[in-house]
Amino acid sequence: MTPKVAAVTGGSAGIGKAICEDLLAQGYEVVSLARRKAEIDHPKLHSLEVDLSDRAATGEAVRELVERFAPTTIVHNAGVIRAALLPEVNLDDLDALVDLHLGCAIQLVQGALPAMRAQRFGRVVLLSSRAALGLATRTSYSATKAGMLGMARTWALELAADGITVNVVAPGPIRTDMFYDVVEAGSEKERALAASVPVKRLGESADVARAVRFFADPDNSFVTGQVLYVCGGTSIGSLVL
Repeated sequence: MTPKVAAVTGGSAGIGKAICEDLLAQGYEVVSLARRKAEIDHPKLHSLEVDLSDRAATGEAVRELVERFAPTTIVHNAGVIRAALLPEVNLDDLDALVDLHLGCAIQLVQGALPAMRAQRFGRVVLLSSRAALGLATRTSYSATKAGMLGMARTWALELAADGITVNVVAPGPIRTDMFYDVVEAGSEKERALAASVPVKRLGESADVARAVRFFADPDNSFVTGQVLYVCGGTSIGSLVL
């Protein structure tokens, strides 16, 4: 039996919390890495409190994660937006998003890789975004979320022979706290956005968690290097926030 131990970044709220809850329901031991403790009452849920935008702190957390839990499933969900039109883009924001969206993923997978290779099994799921296809005010966010796609495809090729799959889930407009930092809850803008989505609703965190579950499933060993847009059809149409 393959040990089902998963590490989920940003597991304390929103999509990350839903992913933790879903994996717990599938029988996984789950470790949340986030700035706050995950408020989930379950005996198989563990929390490591860490600022994943801090490279040194992330390195320490990864060492503890590997020593205590040896996860063979990595779900990198943590993210921030830092919205700005091009003239106002701050390069410090870009650096921060590179560290969080890309650098953190590298640190996590590098740390988990020896255990994965020893067991000839691993699942890596990166949470990108529909914004990787382009969205106004998202220079830094879109660039780093698009970078995840190339990184995942590269890792999929490098790690396939070790029994390790690497895939990407790219959510569209999902009703989370981060979404409501940009769009006021109950506003006309929110209603107009929902109406513009081809399926005529905004997404829920559970929609994304189900997609992550598919890629994380030990039986899905023939699916790697793929991107699944969980976006209500907005990746094949237009989206205006």
